[in-house]
Amino acid sequence: MISRRTMFAAPALALAKTRKRVVFVAGDHEYSGEATLPLLAAGLNRDYGMECSVIKSVPDQNGETDIPGLEALDKADLAVFFLRWRRLPASQLAPIERYMKAGKPMMGYRTSSHSFNYPKGDPLFAWNAWGSEAFGTPPGWGGDGHTHFGHQASTDVTVIPGASKHPILKGVEPRFHVRSWLYRVLPKWPPKDAELLLMGKAIEPNKPAEDNPVAWTWKNRHGGRVFFTTVGHPEDMAVESVQRLSVNAIHWCLGLYGPSRWKGRMPIDVPYRGMVKS
Repeated sequence: MISRRTMFAAPALALAKTRKRVVFVAGDHEYSGEATLPLLAAGLNRDYGMECSVIKSVPDQNGETDIPGLEALDKADLAVFFLRWRRLPASQLAPIERYMKAGKPMMGYRTSSHSFNYPKGDPLFAWNAWGSEAFGTPPGWGGDGHTHFGHQASTDVTVIPGASKHPILKGVEPRFHVRSWLYRVLPKWPPKDAELLLMGKAIEPNKPAEDNPVAWTWKNRHGGRVFFTTVGHPEDMAVESVQRLSVNAIHWCLGLYGPSRWKGRMPIDVPYRGMVKS
């Protein structure tokens, strides 16, 4: 796969002069984002001078209709999403929409490609395709062939030729393995003006599997700087290269240089829970 470079001039990176506010929004049924994101946030607070907070679905990961505190996005410098099939009320979607339409930077993990799951006929049904507008993902699960290659599979990840000098890839191994099963986003996604950073190869897939991008940058139509990755299984978040990717991406989204010194692997050791009923 030939790397596709962004068609817009990327803003210059800068040194941080104040602590940047990063708001993580967690609500996925399967991948324990409500447990892994707070550990990532703690490392960013402790080691990299960020001011991070985490907003979660209530009463637990299966709480599809309530994520209290989303008004915090109004004061955020960066919003990081790990959502799956939420059905939030319009009042809670409003801060998300304000944030996106303000052209602020956005970052998303894995199931955020299908953050919402409103039934047909619902006034909010169009939000099911929000991932395509926000992150350049397919428009919801199943949209444009968006699927995966079986829970038994895992993924070999490689840096795309020509992308190795991108600041998000600083310190990321040129080849590494993750437990998550590869997502199909090709051939229509990500958008042609996205810059692909990492490619995934499915290991032991349950059907014929072409290689697919697992990380890219983009500029959405609201002017927001975007990083998205289809990794996010809790065992992925324990991999040091995934941690470096995440920390670098957060800095890049904020228009900052990445950390001059890596503080080492964070203790993000959360077991895979899978789908568990409340």
